[in-house]
Amino acid sequence: MISLEAGLEALNCSVNETQIKQLQGYVDMLMRWNKVYNLTAITDADDVLRLHIFDSLAVAPFIEGRSFLDVGSGGGLPGIPLAILNPERQFTLLDKVGKKSRFMRQAAIELKLPNVSVEQTRVESWSSDIEFDAIISRAFSSVVDFVSLTGKHMHPQGSLYAMKGRYPTNELAQLPQQYRVVAERKLQVPQLDAERYLIEIKHTENTHNG
Repeated sequence: MISLEAGLEALNCSVNETQIKQLQGYVDMLMRWNKVYNLTAITDADDVLRLHIFDSLAVAPFIEGRSFLDVGSGGGLPGIPLAILNPERQFTLLDKVGKKSRFMRQAAIELKLPNVSVEQTRVESWSSDIEFDAIISRAFSSVVDFVSLTGKHMHPQGSLYAMKGRYPTNELAQLPQQYRVVAERKLQVPQLDAERYLIEIKHTENTHNG
């Protein structure tokens, strides 16, 4: 059986007792709701920790900003684990599916996460007054679609963070010329023997060669 605390230690996550309880509460909620609403194909508790919680938190050292948009958040991943870890940051979780949005809203209430808000909509038709410091997703099939559909919501100096499995060589080769990769991180996810990458992308005019 995989230990939440051991995984957090392996990730060098600095957490208090309240945050540990919130993360465990989120796992319990996700598994409970999943039996009825089919939020995720992952049903084993160890797999939820490994593939959802640890995978989400592996990006924590590399993301910057105060306001975050998690696009295609599904059951709240990576947004809710990151919001628990970073109570001083604001997270907007966006998903088009009603049952997933209802779950995320309920999770924010039960876990007492005032820094989480939920939008049920398609990102391509959504309008927001906020320009986000960071936009993150692990659900988009294509990096090109990710930047094309979400870039309008990013602050000019902000970053897009694409969480990927295999390194997306072909997708990055098709990146629109107004965007540029500024960092590529190979992630180490505890208890997971699989490739994971975090690709950071910015507007070209806000990057510098060399």
